[in-house]
Amino acid sequence: MKKLILTIVATWMIAAILNAQENKTAYEISLEETEVVGTRAPLPADKAVRLVQVINRQDIEASSASSVNDLLKLAAGVDVRQRGGFGIQTDIGVNGGTEDQLTILLNGVNISNPHTGHLAADFPVNVDDIERIEVIEGGASRVYGSQAFAGAINIVTRTEKESSVGAHLQGGSYGTFGVNAHVSLKGNHFNNRISGGYARSDGGTYNDDFNKGNAYWNGKYESQLFDATFHAGLSTMNYGANTFYGTGSDSQYEQDRRYLIAAQAEYKGKIHVPMQVYWNRSLDHYVWWRANPEAYQNFHQTNVYGVNLNAYTTWALGKTAIGVEFRRENILSTRLGKEIPEAEQHKYKVPGWDEYYKYKDGRSNVGLYLEHDILFDHLTLSLGILANHNTSVDGGMKLYPGIDLSWRPADRWKFYTSFNQSLRTPTYTDLYYNGPGLTGNSQLKPEKSTDWHIGASYTGIFFKVQVKGFYRKGTDMIDWVKYQDATSYTTANSDIDNIGAEAFMFFDFARLWGERSIPQRLTLSYCYNYKYRVNTEQKANYASRMTFLRHKFVASFYHRIVSKLTAQWDFTLKNREGEFDNAKTKEHQSYGTYSTLDLKIQWTEPHYSLYVQANNLTSHRYYDFANIEQPGVWLMAGIKCRLAF
Repeated sequence: MKKLILTIVATWMIAAILNAQENKTAYEISLEETEVVGTRAPLPADKAVRLVQVINRQDIEASSASSVNDLLKLAAGVDVRQRGGFGIQTDIGVNGGTEDQLTILLNGVNISNPHTGHLAADFPVNVDDIERIEVIEGGASRVYGSQAFAGAINIVTRTEKESSVGAHLQGGSYGTFGVNAHVSLKGNHFNNRISGGYARSDGGTYNDDFNKGNAYWNGKYESQLFDATFHAGLSTMNYGANTFYGTGSDSQYEQDRRYLIAAQAEYKGKIHVPMQVYWNRSLDHYVWWRANPEAYQNFHQTNVYGVNLNAYTTWALGKTAIGVEFRRENILSTRLGKEIPEAEQHKYKVPGWDEYYKYKDGRSNVGLYLEHDILFDHLTLSLGILANHNTSVDGGMKLYPGIDLSWRPADRWKFYTSFNQSLRTPTYTDLYYNGPGLTGNSQLKPEKSTDWHIGASYTGIFFKVQVKGFYRKGTDMIDWVKYQDATSYTTANSDIDNIGAEAFMFFDFARLWGERSIPQRLTLSYCYNYKYRVNTEQKANYASRMTFLRHKFVASFYHRIVSKLTAQWDFTLKNREGEFDNAKTKEHQSYGTYSTLDLKIQWTEPHYSLYVQANNLTSHRYYDFANIEQPGVWLMAGIKCRLAF
């Protein structure tokens, strides 16, 4: 009997593998046709020189994510620190980096905020608008500019293949309600998608309520030789900020507005010429005491203008790309910048308020890019350099080189290694903030880093495995520190190194056992980080940059239940370094180890789907930030519908 069972199992496994083998050719062709980010000149995915993690539409549909920030929790190398639900008050870091050391792009347009990285994750799009998210880990200044210090995240929105309308309605715990909708119009050469949404909640903890709205338009024109894309978006958020900037007040409050306009075009001749021009404005109103805002409040306005021109061509020795980028960052503020003469302050009125900005500053950044990619059957070598000058930094143009190598000894194997240097100029908050318990430092130097990465990947018929190691040598890293006997935190430069490793495994059981199998997909990923201060003579009893994820493990399992009913389980285990004084218990405690379990159960039909979901199913209480306890279980239910015409 035992031999018979083993024979049946072996025969079944062989048949399943042969069945998956039949789909191999189409899969490999689609892989070769896909272009990925990571270089100035696009490369096919099978010849890519960097490990880029992609959260695709399939992952997005299955997950219980209610915001872009929730989606990023699925990547082990990404640290998502929350102060509230639905992506409100979220900081995002990559591979031990901070929210200020990351470039965020929307369809390739840089939307990072020079005011502070705390506001970088304010997006004008909904989860339903997103086609995929590309996570580039490690220094990438020679590709994405000076601020891509620890990595970059590119959010790519959906382009419909047919005209359609759709809507999404959801509601649940803590008075939470959300709705969004879209209209897509497709013609012979034109494709337009307009979307908008609104969400509100009473919040899962004290002073954690919010309401937010957004709208986004993406218009495309495509022809044989010329493509053009236009973007326009806005977002608005109002939220209780609890103890955002300190424990002296648990009734802090914030209002944020963002406006974005961008145009992109590409000439597709022998020499491809992509170009883009963009403007985005952010308005921020921060209040220390919500019931008495005039006692202490700040107003900030940033305006960012950018032009990016690139050109690349393929010739006998590979692909060569050259580019130039100009970016202007201006700020008006009641707190940040250089003082405006009192006689001129009347020129700078705060929109919608009987207040005037008292400070301003501005800086221009110019980047010159050169890259050459050498492509062989089994080898890709990418050599690049950024020549960069920022008007706020002395010394003129500075060079930041990089080299990426990918070796493919066999069809399914890839080995990677890279060396890149990057920089980051301080945010305006780093330089100038002066408030309760916080003091900026206008003499800060730019951060500089040297990154080394090494990794390997294997792609099987129904599974994929990736491993990598990284080391970042950081010079003049910017940190908020509190020295012995000091009464406030201040920003300072210090040398901090970061070493780590990451592993990723994906199993496609549907490819192995067929679309009707119970298990469908399983993803396992893990990231380890260790940061240490090199110049130990800088004694501080607190350092915010040393509060980081030491360990992060993510497991996502998607399976059928019956018929069209499916479930997705997302388990995350985190161990965060750092300690804080608990304002409630009056005890000194560490962040320690904590886990969350999310579940989404969904019934899917061709034109609609129904779902229920639970975030933090075990109702575990934990801290991402000092003294901001995260809510327990958060239940939601919703319906999505889409009609093509």
